[in-house]
Amino acid sequence: MKPRKAIAAAAALSALFAVSACSGTSAESSDHAKTSKKSTPLPAEAKAEAEAERIGAMTPQALERATLSGKESNFEAKKVAKADVEAGRDMRADKAECQPLASLAGGYTHIPAVAVEHRALEPVETTNATVGSMWLASHSERNAKKVLAEVRTSLQECPDGFRTLGLTYTSVKAVKAPALGDEAVGYRITNVVGKQKVSMTYTLVRKDGVVAVFYGVNMLTPEKSAIPDSVVRGQMEKLG
Repeated sequence: MKPRKAIAAAAALSALFAVSACSGTSAESSDHAKTSKKSTPLPAEAKAEAEAERIGAMTPQALERATLSGKESNFEAKKVAKADVEAGRDMRADKAECQPLASLAGGYTHIPAVAVEHRALEPVETTNATVGSMWLASHSERNAKKVLAEVRTSLQECPDGFRTLGLTYTSVKAVKAPALGDEAVGYRITNVVGKQKVSMTYTLVRKDGVVAVFYGVNMLTPEKSAIPDSVVRGQMEKLG
């Protein structure tokens, strides 16, 4: 399989995973993003902003500004419609201990965030077969710490995987995460679609109350499916 064909295949499979190759926001649509800064916030956005300020979390507008857009380390971060990620918001695992992982498979943290910003990540070089996505979730620092702690617990208690929305996830294994942010965790999981098995690598990095999640697929070399550390570093630097 040629690299570019592998990229297309991976992108198509990602769509079947409900959200992972798509992007949007939980608090605002792409149409709203195009409005002027002087526009009156929509009620839901105003509510999210007030809640963020109450708990000391990053506001939706600040989170959007702090999320990668454009080229970074030979990848391009693209924002797409909110509707493309909403389907994964309520993904439920058939085993309670696996829910943190099921929520991440759906493109969200299992503890609801005040705001979420999604980006699709596409390689700039045609020889790069890794594709994926990323999202930033704004929490109180307490909840952000809880997200990573419960993901680690889920990795220990859910090694054989789970089912959700008719999809099967197997072979959950912790992998090394980059030494970035306040703490980080990484894992590889296999998704089964028909007779096709696809390994996906997740990297979670927390900085204060923001949880940054990176997801990658490489159909040619599963061991290289993680989004490069350079991209993760670029995001964390932009986060400040």
